[in-house]
Amino acid sequence: MAKDDAGGAPVIEASAGGGRKRRGKPMRGKSRRYKAASDKVEHNKEYPVDEGLTLLKDITGGTKFDQTINVVVHLGIDPRHADQLVRGSISLPKGIGKTKKVIAFCDGPDAEAAKAAGAVEAGIDDLVKKINDGWLDFDVAIAHPRAMGQVGRLGRTLGPSGKMPSPKNGTVTPDVAQAVKDFAAGKIDFRNDAGGNVHAVVGKASFSPDDLKENLKAFVDHLRKIKPSASKGTYIKKVCVSGTMSPAVRLQVASQD
Repeated sequence: MAKDDAGGAPVIEASAGGGRKRRGKPMRGKSRRYKAASDKVEHNKEYPVDEGLTLLKDITGGTKFDQTINVVVHLGIDPRHADQLVRGSISLPKGIGKTKKVIAFCDGPDAEAAKAAGAVEAGIDDLVKKINDGWLDFDVAIAHPRAMGQVGRLGRTLGPSGKMPSPKNGTVTPDVAQAVKDFAAGKIDFRNDAGGNVHAVVGKASFSPDDLKENLKAFVDHLRKIKPSASKGTYIKKVCVSGTMSPAVRLQVASQD
């Protein structure tokens, strides 16, 4: 019989049925609040958008903080093919309920304009060095094209956290000040994952259902506009919304493929 190691770590052993089972410390269960919210959701049901968002407002209420509302859109794409990848950025009409810390890789008058637009830091050489030394207290990095020679050295630092400037999501641009303003106000960038899903923030639990609906519609409509030409069949396959601490609610979003 297998025994736990000296540290008490769980041991995986074969079960009588030929499968594998986990022994040791049990997995932590869901909270009472989550279970109560889950009981209100019919998990195999696609809710009309208005009904689904009203339900989401109900199950995200009562927490000590304003939960973030996320959307996951399952797309009919094959992420293994470069011509079917989906990525971009969008400013939602009702914002996302928070501002972001933005830095700008630029110099001279552009740096002054970036700071006036809300950048917490602006520069090139000094800013590159500061990040190389370990400073990462920001959400979005904007870069002028002429700064990318120096910024490119930060790929291993900024790439894994999704903070590397890129022309594809609008964070490499000659109009640095406008980009700083947009992203500081809550402009979101997105890209599909390996499963063909796109994740995005569409607001806060304190938003009205109408404001959430407007943001959600703007995001889904934007995804439709950038549908890869190589994607065939149904494009918008599934749309689910959830709060930071809530189960997901699946919505009826009519396909326009």
